Parts: sequence; structure tokens; C-alpha cells
Amino acid sequence: MGLEKKEVDLRVSVLPTIKGEKVVIRILDKSSLMLALKQLGFLEEQEQLFKRLINQPYGMLLITGPTGSGKTTTLYSALQSLNSTEQNIITVEDPVEYRLDGVNQVQTNPKAGLGFANGLRSILRQDPDIIMVGEIRDEETAEIAIHAALTGHLVLSTLHTNQASGALARLVNMGVEPFLVASSVLGVVAQRLLRRLCDECKVTKELPENFEQKLDSFKNALGREMEQDGDSELERFGPEGCRVCNQTGYRGRTAIHELLEVDSELEKLVMRNASASEIEELARAKGLITLEGSGLVKVEQGISSLEEVMRVTKVQVEEGG
Repeated sequence: MGLEKKEVDLRVSVLPTIKGEKVVIRILDKSSLMLALKQLGFLEEQEQLFKRLINQPYGMLLITGPTGSGKTTTLYSALQSLNSTEQNIITVEDPVEYRLDGVNQVQTNPKAGLGFANGLRSILRQDPDIIMVGEIRDEETAEIAIHAALTGHLVLSTLHTNQASGALARLVNMGVEPFLVASSVLGVVAQRLLRRLCDECKVTKELPENFEQKLDSFKNALGREMEQDGDSELERFGPEGCRVCNQTGYRGRTAIHELLEVDSELEKLVMRNASASEIEELARAKGLITLEGSGLVKVEQGISSLEEVMRVTKVQVEEGG
């Protein structure tokens, strides 16, 4: 299929309903999967931490978020950054969404008995340096991946959790011993995708009068006060709509992230089987920039709108005073 001289793949799902066929088409633009790390939307401090984590010789880094939040793109970008003739990189995916030169990619085939767990076992016999597992779905896969991380391999994978702190508790709930989770996980990245404001028509808007009262979680998550010049009102941009963006006010997407590094203090919490809320509380105290905080920066920079950040992060605020 040609689209503006680009080749894209379509993943089609058809469901029979009482009123006819319901069709969902997911457009896979392969060029969007090959982004440099700087193009992923990390804040500067997050990008530096992400680079440090993926350059560790062993351990596990998890990417979390709902379906369609860009997890695969982040994984592929990390692999591209690590790819070299000195590194033996092997992946097991369902499906393989893009072929990476120099990377050994395996596609799962449940009918042939090749799932994530069996594929991962086979990978470990291939003397890998870096392993990417498309998704950790069950205890068996989790235990094999953690064993690999503890025996000298860098493991990258994904989980379906809403926040970074939830990934650690999720592994324990799967049946993995807390001390194994604490010893193997280097960090967790939670991410969401925001629509970008159209540069051709975005307009300046004042923030709601009750913004600071209603969105304390934003400022706490960001770890600093909102930037203001003197006593002037902080302004934000919002959507307007024009022919370029098909009257939507948005064009393109960017990501917001929550990057949690598992240090010695967090390890102790995980080892005593602490809840996700306890883990997040400590991480925030140590300066964690949450999804809401990352989104607020995008609002300050005029990249996206406050409404879009609230929609994606589920934070509610009234426009009135």
C-alpha cells in the first residue's frame, strides 16, 4: 500500500456483530518504528537515565503502557542504539513488526509450540548479549526472563500496567519471588502517546483559574514549580483547527514518560513485597517525574494541550474558577 510514497502495513481485525461486520484497522508505519532516542519524546534528564540503563551489561528494563502507547517503537529504538557487530542481539516477538539489520528476530508460532517462554529458552542457548521479549504475559516467561537478566544478559521487555511502579508489583503477583524482581529489574518506563498541537493553527490560552489547586499532582510529579516570568500569567496553547490538520487542531503525536530507576532503597521495598502505591510514594520523594509531570512540560513547551494531557493521564480539572 502506498501512502505519500511510504509503505505501510495494515493489521486488520474483523468482528461479526448483530448489525454487520465491525472492522478495526491498525496502520503500521515502519518508518515511525525507527526513531532515534532523541525523537522518542523523553525529557532531557529522562533520556540520559534511559541511555544509562540500556547500556548496562545485564539486568532487565521494562516498558509499560496500554496497547498502542508506542512500547514497540521505544524497544526498537533502544535496540537500534545498541546494535553493533560486537553485540549478539536476539528477539522473540508476536509479531515481528519491523526487520532490524544485524538483529536475530524470532516470531512466535503457538501452533508449532513456539511461544514466548519456549522461544526465550531457545534464545538462551544462542549465546546472546541482549534479549528482547515482546511481552511478558505469564509467570513462566517472567521467570525465564529474570533468570536471563541475572545471568549476564540485558533483557528488554514490555508489561501491561498503568504506571511504572505497578510493573514491579505485577511481576510479584505473577508468582516471581520478590528478591528475584528486586535483583534483576534495572528500571521501568511507563509511557503514553499525546496528540501534538498543529503548528499552523494552535492558539494561546490562559490556564484555568483553579489550575494550581486542582493540579497539585502535576507540580508534585514534575518536581519543580511551573516556570513563570515574574508575576505574569502562565499561558498555554490549545487546538483551533485548520485545513492542514483537518479541523482537529492536532497533527502527529509525541510521547510522555515516567522513568523509574530501581535503586537500593526501592529494592528493599520490593523485597518486602510492598504495594505499587508504596513504591510510587518513595519514587516521587526521590524526584520521579510521573506521566502527569512529563505531560505538563509538553504543555509548557507548547507541544500539546492541557486537555490532551488530562485525557491521556485521566487527571480531571474544571475550566471555571
